Amino acid sequence: MSLSQSLQQKLLQKLSPQQIQLMKLLQVPTANLEERIKEELEENPALEVTEDHEDGTSEESKEEFESDEYEEKDGSEDDYENIDISEYVNDSDDDVADYKLRDDNYPDADEDRVMPHRVETSFHEVLLDQLGMLVVDDRTRKIAEQIVGSIDDDGYLRRETASIADDLAFRQNIETTEEEIETLIKKIQQFDPPGVAARDLQECLLIQLRRKKNGNKGVDVAIDVLTYYFDEFTKKHYDKIQRGLNLTDEQLKEVINQIIKLNPKPGGDVTEVNKAEAYVIPDFFIANTGGKLELSLNSKNAPDLRISEGYKEMLKEYDRGSKKDKRQKEAVLFIKQKIDAAKWFIDAIKQRQQTLYNTMHTIMDYQHDFFLTGDETTLRPMILKDIAERTALDISTVSRVANSKFVQTEFGTYRLKFFFSESLSTDSGEEVSTREVKKILSDLIEGESKKKPLSDEKLTELLQEKGYNIARRTVAKYREQLNIPVARLRKEL
Repeated sequence: MSLSQSLQQKLLQKLSPQQIQLMKLLQVPTANLEERIKEELEENPALEVTEDHEDGTSEESKEEFESDEYEEKDGSEDDYENIDISEYVNDSDDDVADYKLRDDNYPDADEDRVMPHRVETSFHEVLLDQLGMLVVDDRTRKIAEQIVGSIDDDGYLRRETASIADDLAFRQNIETTEEEIETLIKKIQQFDPPGVAARDLQECLLIQLRRKKNGNKGVDVAIDVLTYYFDEFTKKHYDKIQRGLNLTDEQLKEVINQIIKLNPKPGGDVTEVNKAEAYVIPDFFIANTGGKLELSLNSKNAPDLRISEGYKEMLKEYDRGSKKDKRQKEAVLFIKQKIDAAKWFIDAIKQRQQTLYNTMHTIMDYQHDFFLTGDETTLRPMILKDIAERTALDISTVSRVANSKFVQTEFGTYRLKFFFSESLSTDSGEEVSTREVKKILSDLIEGESKKKPLSDEKLTELLQEKGYNIARRTVAKYREQLNIPVARLRKEL
């Protein structure tokens, strides 16, 4: 194949580094913004925090966000840009400043560098610690470690015994049998948390029940139910269980109470933060003052930044100097680069705050009735395109703003994505939000009789009576989106 040259013309659209930086900052929630700013402060000595910063969004900054044009308040920051650095720069490739030859994205390897990392004990480390208390030889320990390594994050051993034996033979040159592996699995199933190393849900629940047996008759009956009538129990065919084991209603209730207290994912709670204990830091605050909605940004984690006066003075000093040698050239280029990077970062933070404010203000106006009353049925159909058209922003930008952001209202704290929904037509031709239909559907199911729950067909009829033109399959889809099971599985004794 011969080599050839060709000339082509292409039209490409590329984002500048400043635009990429702004897009990344838009995605960062307030909870992580402080960490991102600290990283930039550590990397850029020309950037510093204003000491007289106060928490919260001031009225001055609020007026700045509401203005049509974004302007810088401090024009003195541009003084250094008037300095002519052409005398320090030449066109020779042989005399380039050292820092220009380095790639910060791929720093040189440093064996003595200590990288900070989060210290925590993983689920598998918990199991390996317990494995260390078993008195076994080195060969058996390696087999047990292979079994522990095959357990997934939920605590289940979903890998076949034969496959574990093959892995040991081919990767560690250890010959073993499935019987030996099964014996070790039984020992590992005695580890904490109870139910670990089970092959399926049935075995997981049975392991936990056998742990709490101790002569409890209710536990014994629960073991029989899960052993012989597991499918019937999961499908709530309680009448078959009662006939098969000759149980009364009270005995069946005791069995159900024993089983629902068990943990279906024994590995899921280890080293994980409970969702109920996780704190949500809102990015926006909306207050109702005499019927007038007021929006403010959470600027607690966004300190006021400025360019270091010391760096600007150093650049001016070099400009006033008469000697223009190589060392001065490198110093001027380095200082100018850091000051420019600091200015870009400050501009990106301010533009981020302005974009967030304008987007949230548009959402607040669009869903004005909800923020006044807190009634989900007042939510209007709204998609990203609606907000993008009103703010003159790109849909992708609105999506970045809405991602991982929260707003605190008088009625609770909501994700911004909560306010986006498709539309649905009523009998009168009015378009309503699918969020409204889901709320009514949830209320109907919540108010139903648990002894005779409403079927999807009945729910469809009730919604149609309220004027919502909706099909049964759509009701089933919304019910699944709300994580509500079918009527048979909602039935209670």
